[in-house]
Amino acid sequence: MVQRLAATLVIATCAAVAAMAADRPVKIVALGDSLVAGYGLPANAAVPVQLEKALSAKGVAVEIANAGVSGDTSSGGLGRLDWSVLDGTDAVIVTLGANDMLRGIDPKVTRDALTQIVQKLKTRGIEVLLTGMQSAPNMGPDYARAFNAIYPDIAKSENVLLYPFYLDGVAADAKLNQRDGIHPTEAGVAAIVERMLPKVEELIARVKAKRGS
Repeated sequence: MVQRLAATLVIATCAAVAAMAADRPVKIVALGDSLVAGYGLPANAAVPVQLEKALSAKGVAVEIANAGVSGDTSSGGLGRLDWSVLDGTDAVIVTLGANDMLRGIDPKVTRDALTQIVQKLKTRGIEVLLTGMQSAPNMGPDYARAFNAIYPDIAKSENVLLYPFYLDGVAADAKLNQRDGIHPTEAGVAAIVERMLPKVEELIARVKAKRGS
């Protein structure tokens, strides 16, 4: 009788712990450059903040930390990965490579850095959403071919989620970009969030599946 009661208590405790883990907010880090940091915008208008707001409005318990650094490259992101993504992080949205392209960095360097970022996160048991960038036309067809292939190739080889183009529907639209023609306005951020939201929900679903909820 005592043993049966003890076993019941253990099962109940384990179930309670599992339920608490399943219910806690999904912790996401948005690792990126100025497109993530919110260059030229109020802090509360950056993509990570607005993305969290949109998810919360749908009843999703989530916390999204903004780890965007203006001017950062993929190699820079790799160098700060360990202290930008703290223990307890469930998922990371990786948005790097735009500055690599603008500086004409060899796509092989970008590919290697992004691959290492994804692999390091996977080793830590962290789910990944890789957001792609596209080369500017003035970089030439050879560069564009090598650069644009980076993101789908890594997503496929590492089996992580891919959002093909971070600036989809925003790039080259003057109404959605600041005067520099590169960084989105608040309206541009809203467009990014709306388009990317389903893929982020898929990312969260992966986290919850891993938790068993």
